[in-house]
Order: sequence, then C-alpha cells, then structure tokens
Amino acid sequence: MKNCILFLFLVNFCYTQAQNINLIKKESLLKTVSFLSSPELNGRLPGSPGYMKAAEFMASEFIKIGLLPAGDSSYFQFTNVEYTEISDQFYFMLLHAGKPITTYKHGDDYIFRTNTGSGHVKAEVVFCGYGISEPASGYDDYKEIDVKNKIVLVFKQNPGWEKNNQKWDEMLTRYKAQTASKHGALAILYVSIPGNWDGGAPIGSIMDGDGYYNQNIPQLHISYKVADDLLKETKRNLKSIKSKIDSMQSPDSFSTEISVEISVESKYSKNKKSANIVGFLEGKSKEDGYLIIGAHLDHVGRQGDLYFPGANDNASGSAAVLEIAKAFAADKKPERSVYFVLFTSEEQGLLGAKKFVESPPSTLEKCQAYINMDCIGHGDSIQVGCGKTSVNLWKLVKKSDSLLTKQMTERTWPGGGADAEPFYQKKIPTAYFVTTNSYKHLHLPSDKVETLNTGLFESIVRLAFVTSWNIANGKYTREKIE
Repeated sequence: MKNCILFLFLVNFCYTQAQNINLIKKESLLKTVSFLSSPELNGRLPGSPGYMKAAEFMASEFIKIGLLPAGDSSYFQFTNVEYTEISDQFYFMLLHAGKPITTYKHGDDYIFRTNTGSGHVKAEVVFCGYGISEPASGYDDYKEIDVKNKIVLVFKQNPGWEKNNQKWDEMLTRYKAQTASKHGALAILYVSIPGNWDGGAPIGSIMDGDGYYNQNIPQLHISYKVADDLLKETKRNLKSIKSKIDSMQSPDSFSTEISVEISVESKYSKNKKSANIVGFLEGKSKEDGYLIIGAHLDHVGRQGDLYFPGANDNASGSAAVLEIAKAFAADKKPERSVYFVLFTSEEQGLLGAKKFVESPPSTLEKCQAYINMDCIGHGDSIQVGCGKTSVNLWKLVKKSDSLLTKQMTERTWPGGGADAEPFYQKKIPTAYFVTTNSYKHLHLPSDKVETLNTGLFESIVRLAFVTSWNIANGKYTREKIE
C-alpha cells in the first residue's frame, strides 16, 4: 500500500522519478557527515584550515556531479571574517587565600568564547547581573559597584523585559565584554540564566555581535556548578538572584568574595579569508527564474584537545545539499535552473548568506524560492519554518509530506531565521527545513554522527528534494512576501 501511494504521488506530480528519490540514501549522507565532522577538520571554524579543507572537498564533489562553478573564483565566493586562534595552553582555577584549590575541567566546567581575548588574570569575582550599563535608559548593572582590576560574572542572556522601552537584542557578548572592560574589569565570565535550554552547560559559540574587538579581556562560559562555587560564600543562588533582578527590574550587583585565576592566549585576525561554495545546474528555460538550495558549512572550531564536530549543526544540512544536487544531476534538466550553495559564517551572524544576497550570481528578482536546511539529522519529526510568511511554499511542502514521509508537524513561524533570514529580507519566499527537538547536542563536543536519527535524516532530505524538484519544474511560482 505504501509503495502504491508513493507511485501515485510520483505519477500525479510528474516531476520526479522514484529512482531519483532513492538516490538519496542515509549511507551516503552519513559518509559526508562523518568526514565533515571528523577531527581532521577541527570543527570547521570559518577561515580556518579545517573549514577551507571542508570547502575544497565539497567543491570537488560539485565538480564530480557536473555542477558549473558560480562563485567569484571557480566555486568559491570569498568574504572576509573575524578569526581567533586559541593556543593549547590555558587554565581556569578556583583560589583560596591566593592558592589554587580547584582546577576546572575544560569542556565540562568552562569553555572559552571562540573570540576570547588573551590574558593572565588572578582576581576577585564580582557579579554584575546581565552585564548591561545603559544609565540613560534607567538600568546599569555597574552602578555603585567597583570592578576595577577584578573579574566580572554576568548572565550570558539578556532580560526578558524592557526598561523604559529599551530593547536588549543587540547587547551580545561583545557588548558585555566591552562594557566590563570600560569599567576596569580584567576578564568576564558568562553563565546561562537558570532554566536555559542549554541546561547550564558551557557551549562553543562565535556569535558575539558587532563593534570593537577587545583582544585583552579573556571570556569564558562557565557551568552552573562553577557558578555555585563562586556564589557559595554569599549563600545566594542564580535562580533567586535572577528572580530579584527581574521582579524589581533593578540591578543587584555584589562581590562574591571568591577569587579565580585565568590564563589564555589567543591570536586575532580582523580579516581572514573564508568562502561560500556555489554550484550551478542550468535548467531548460532561461526565462523562468531559478531556485536556490542551501545550508551553512561552518561550525565553531576547536580549543586545545576539545573540538566541536558539528555533525547535526550543520554537516547534516551540507550533506543534504550535496545529495540533492546528485539527485538533480542524475536526471534530465529541470525547467528552472538551480543554485546549490554552502555558506560560511552562519555561526558568526549569517555573514556568508548576507554576502550571497548582496552579490548574487544572478538577479534575485528571478529567484523563485530559497530552501534552507539546518540541523536536520537529530530529533524526532520534521518542521518547515517560514510558513506563516511563505504560505504557498509551505503548503507545497506539506502536500508532498502528506504523500511521502508523513513526518512533518504543523508548527512553523513567520519570516526567515538563520541563513533563510537574509533571503526573507530580500522578499524571497523561504522554506526552512529542520527537525523537531534537534538541539540536544547543539555546539557541544557530543554533536557527533553517532547521535543522528538516520531514518529521519533520510526522510527530511527526500522531502526537501521532492519539494525542490517540484519548484524547479514549475509547480510553484514566487509569491508576494510582505
């Protein structure tokens, strides 16, 4: 019965063939993910040798398929990114009477922010709330607290409330590090707010916002356990502290009466060359527009012996782009042309996708849709985002799912998100493929190929292929995006 339904689906749509869907197999997907998430590539930090090796590998695969190069230089569309290399020699210790009593474990107890500055610091820790200093808006965590030559501990996330209509969205870790430094602090420790999705585990991250980069202030993300150690003398805890600050919408900063020692060396480059990888499959019609299928190739790199594999985020999406390209290239030309793109620097703020939409290989007015795949290998069902804005595109995916996988939820959202966001900002219809409950290992050393749901992975890639094939063969025409 299942095969009969699949056959009817294929006949009714008339735009793909069973053997093309069957070309997309979990074994091939996993082979690509295994290489991209291997220690050899060191977590694919944008601009790093490991990232460029991944980029060259994927470009070589595009060549084998027969995709045409569509970058600035062959398959590569270059862009400059910030890049920080952390040395292998570092430590973080708890002190008592100036002497170390606990040496914390890198990975479990703390992780350096990927763009950490350098420094050797031994000082008292002062808690400074959300790390925000905006006196003009009526909120200042640094008011009446001395942090000069000390180490600041702050919540990594921002308040869920506004003070005098002040929005905190842009006050990311770079802002918080700069603010701490301006007040005389020597280093900054971030801790997740109580009950955060990460469970308090320190994660690898290079998303820290724009502006001046301070190369002389070490930045660490610490665990709840370490935070408890630092608050022990005050007989306070993170939950009660946050509750007080939030209920009063007023700072509650204080000395922990605890000291720590931090040592780290890093080398910063303001402009490091990285690249998108762009392949092109020419369609039969040169007047009927084109489709873009994409995913980000980058992840968050390595620190010493600890590397972040990024199997689900986003070797899974990158492998999917490759397998869909193979399935397209194995058949006769589609009516519309297709660009297959692997973006750099999504983790730094969508820099690769922004570069692409600002310097596209073809005019964006002819782009019928953008298909994004990000974190599609772990979880328990399929979600397709952007459906409240790209309504007709979402319905096309849902119709395909009802006849093919039957694993797609009703949940969706408006706009874009991740690498779909720059396309949405250009009023291009977008469909963001992701799995439900996909983020258990997000930005952790445990994001390995062994954690993937292989059956679901294969299903979502097949669904993305069928959707893309139907778009490329005229089953969908660009809708108006408000």
